[in-house]
Amino acid sequence: MGYSMVLDQFNNILESLKEDYKIFAPKVFKDKGTYSDTDMIRYGEISSVKEIEFDQKSYYSAKELILPITQTLFYFTEDNVIEPKVDNEKGIIIFLRSCDINAIERLDEIYLRNGQEDPYYKKLREKVKLVLIECKNSFENCFCVSMGSNKTEDYSLFIRKKDNDILVDLKDDEFLRYFETYDKSEVLPNFIESNEIKVNIPANLGIDAFSYDLWEDYSSRCISCGRCSTVCGTCSCFTMQDIFYSDNLSTGERRRVWASCQIDGYTTMAGGHEYRKDKGERMRFKTMHKIYDFNKRFGYQMCVGCGRCDDACPEYISFSHCINKLDKLVKEVK
Repeated sequence: MGYSMVLDQFNNILESLKEDYKIFAPKVFKDKGTYSDTDMIRYGEISSVKEIEFDQKSYYSAKELILPITQTLFYFTEDNVIEPKVDNEKGIIIFLRSCDINAIERLDEIYLRNGQEDPYYKKLREKVKLVLIECKNSFENCFCVSMGSNKTEDYSLFIRKKDNDILVDLKDDEFLRYFETYDKSEVLPNFIESNEIKVNIPANLGIDAFSYDLWEDYSSRCISCGRCSTVCGTCSCFTMQDIFYSDNLSTGERRRVWASCQIDGYTTMAGGHEYRKDKGERMRFKTMHKIYDFNKRFGYQMCVGCGRCDDACPEYISFSHCINKLDKLVKEVK
């Protein structure tokens, strides 16, 4: 069901939606980029369609909205454990691209359909409504077509900004009351059909790939900064921290905080043993997890090809090139 309206009318709808939802979208943060005179595009709360960045890829994915960078799981005292209250008064609306919607599907697999449900993730995820925005062109380093994440049907609303007009495809009847007085118009999303970068997932990939010399290339190149994981929409590792309050050391809170399998100390155990001390071994673990382990368990690839890991790496390590080099090696060995 499609509708059309001018920008001001859509802003009126956003004003009405704000009574029931917090609304997030990729937006420009002035002078917050890598350098003092560069901007940062990341997710933030918006109140107007003019704040939405339609033409550039966000540096970070939308995962921080449903998997916070740091999240208090519970507060503890000498006698009690108390879970923090969740703001249930408002839902969450997120404007995002096809690959990022597919990334959230991967997070759902990990946190909701991988055995025991994660209650903290579930509480936030159930509040979320997804609004699709389309890519007019493939961005630098994207390879979403190769990963099959360039398309999605999983959205409540699709919106297209065209000059001073907004076109909407509505799939969720919960939003019907906001749009039913506007002109009806046929509109469906267009999806990217090709990227400049193409990735070949190795056929018949097996654990024998663990012994390839390929991984040693990354032992000297990677600096273990973990940027590739923080910008990734599907990386989901975390660590735990117990915070004790200084005024009463018997009270405090437990937090879970984003972590990365690429940084020093992530696999360090009690006694000092570390599973993957070498950076090449960490790259091997990440790669095989993204294109082998996850697929083996859930039947589709974990990586969505957004290319943010390539965008963010200060050492110009390309994940897409790594997959293609692995594919070449597998073919040579077979």
